[in-house]
Amino acid sequence: MTIENDLRASIRTIPDYPKPGIMFRDITTLLGNPRAFRRAVDELVQPWAGTKVDKVAGMEARGFILGGAVAHQLSAGFVPIRKKGKLPFTTVSVAYSLEYGVDEMEMHIDAIAKGERVILVDDLIATGGTAEGAVKLLQQMGAEVVAACFVIDLPELGGTKKIEALGVPVRALVKFEGH
Repeated sequence: MTIENDLRASIRTIPDYPKPGIMFRDITTLLGNPRAFRRAVDELVQPWAGTKVDKVAGMEARGFILGGAVAHQLSAGFVPIRKKGKLPFTTVSVAYSLEYGVDEMEMHIDAIAKGERVILVDDLIATGGTAEGAVKLLQQMGAEVVAACFVIDLPELGGTKKIEALGVPVRALVKFEGH
């Protein structure tokens, strides 16, 4: 069984959530399956095993789970990127586009040192607005964003192309057609 088919089988699809016409890809079933979770983390790490990665940045909230595991495997530090107002220390922020508006995300001002090699991790890339904001935030702080990694890509929504246009390669383990 291929990696993609193996992981795809562990992801639950919930139709019409959070609204009609959306097929929600739920990775909590993957996270709860020890074999699938381990395989996903191993596959996210594989291209960078043995290379210098200083930090792994994870986007709230499933990116924290995956990013923490990836950082552990790479012996790298972990940086949480959160919604505005959630971090206790001095922060830097960036506005990013959502499907219906704009939001802000932030990280601690001392989370990344200029020149550090960083991998961005989240569960899914769709339109790419959140990931694009995170990449711009990391680059604004002087990080070299080595890659953006996702368990799931929804290619029809164009997010991967947005991130690649910023000069950042994208790694996604499973592709689902549609929304």
